[in-house]
Amino acid sequence: MDRKDIIRIVLAVMATIAAMGFIWVQFIAPRDAVMASTVGVGDYNLVGTDGSQFTQATLTGAPSAVFFGFTHCPEVCPTTLGDIATWTAELGDEAEDLRVYFVTVDPERDTSELLSEYVGWVPGVVGVTGTPDEMQKAIRAFKVYAAKVPLDDGDYTMDHSAMILLFDDEGRFTVPIRYQEDFDKAVGKLRKLISS
Repeated sequence: MDRKDIIRIVLAVMATIAAMGFIWVQFIAPRDAVMASTVGVGDYNLVGTDGSQFTQATLTGAPSAVFFGFTHCPEVCPTTLGDIATWTAELGDEAEDLRVYFVTVDPERDTSELLSEYVGWVPGVVGVTGTPDEMQKAIRAFKVYAAKVPLDDGDYTMDHSAMILLFDDEGRFTVPIRYQEDFDKAVGKLRKLISS
């Protein structure tokens, strides 16, 4: 391979990188930004275990963390609640204004009383439930996934998104915390959210 071939290859690689950057800036990033700006936006009307209403307006006034799960969840939900407990303990007084919501994807079984008991061991977490129709509105508004999965014994479980959605005090979605995300990364995201 001579020098001209190497220069051609380098130029071709640079042109490809520039084209990919252009496509990202012009098409992908704006679409993602528009999609992110609509997370949590909708006409859902749910009820919290503390008796409060949970609507789009609930996300304003203070930073919020929203997690979708269900009380019969075998692993993801209790693990996530445990993570929330350790993160907020680490943040201490910094987390005083952070509102945390556990929104059920299984309103048929998750009554307000059951949710209250389920989340009660994690300080500050409010369970949220509602009618199946209102829950579907919320699932669509938050752009999360939830589906009923039949079991062999005639019972069912729920398959669902496993991330915590963070919202600033104006109700705008900022970033997610992924399931079992690194402790320092998760706390850093919450600290940034709280201080913004």
